[in-house]
Amino acid sequence: MAEIVKVEHLQKKFGKFHALSDVSFTVNQGEVLGFIGPNGAGKSTTIRTLLGIIHSDGGQAEIFGKDVWKDSLEIHKRISYVPGDVALWGSLTGGEIIDLFMKLHGNGNKAKRDALIQKFELDPKKKAKNYSKGNRQKVGLIAALSVDSDLYIFDEPTSGLDPLMEAIFQDEVEKIKQAGKAIILSSHILSEVERLADKIAIIRQGKVVETGTLAELRHLTRSTITVQTKEDVATFKNLDGVHDFVQKDDEATFSADHAAMNEILATAAKLGVMKFESVPPTLEDLFMRHYEA
Repeated sequence: MAEIVKVEHLQKKFGKFHALSDVSFTVNQGEVLGFIGPNGAGKSTTIRTLLGIIHSDGGQAEIFGKDVWKDSLEIHKRISYVPGDVALWGSLTGGEIIDLFMKLHGNGNKAKRDALIQKFELDPKKKAKNYSKGNRQKVGLIAALSVDSDLYIFDEPTSGLDPLMEAIFQDEVEKIKQAGKAIILSSHILSEVERLADKIAIIRQGKVVETGTLAELRHLTRSTITVQTKEDVATFKNLDGVHDFVQKDDEATFSADHAAMNEILATAAKLGVMKFESVPPTLEDLFMRHYEA
């Protein structure tokens, strides 16, 4: 797959404050990168740097093999972007704004626009000043999804949308991913990222602290085991890699390191398994691992 986005050791300071100290990741063609972190971690600063809105103080960032600052105008012809709070011209209707964005981009699809307006249940004839935050987001999403781009950047795109509209957005992301487009998705909705992302980059205090596929990152966290055995289930308590052991009658629940699974399974077999459930860690588990402190 072709490499669409390449970020290496990106840095940005605002006065003495280091907004970005070391941000590195790549996004390939047909790939969704889930870019997650709390407010103030550096997500939006990274995205604004990629868009050529602000200049970095160090490191390197390229899109389509071009420098994001020097070649921003060329890059913008091939990307779509939706911020977390879409600002619109209040005197124009939603439909007029969508058409304007499509015309500025140059690769608009009117049939797709009409279908998306219906799916997102947007009234395109209403003035933008009368829209709720959710409807403003719909305008931005419809405009971005109605044009043919090679890279889509979504920064908290479903902010203000109800769960049904979130599901429609997720379906549309799946479609553009299948069409071979690259996507950067920054979101606080971890279930959304978990469903859509091929790989994850977790940013903390301006530094990417973990990156990789969700399967790879799950190796770094513990699964939750519930086991019931014929013989004394307390045997599991003393195994290496077993944590937070809780026993109730002949059933035990505990968290387990990935490396300890073979020994846990072997022990369960010896004790006579009556019930064995293993729940893999969620993206939220991994996220909290870096922020619970």
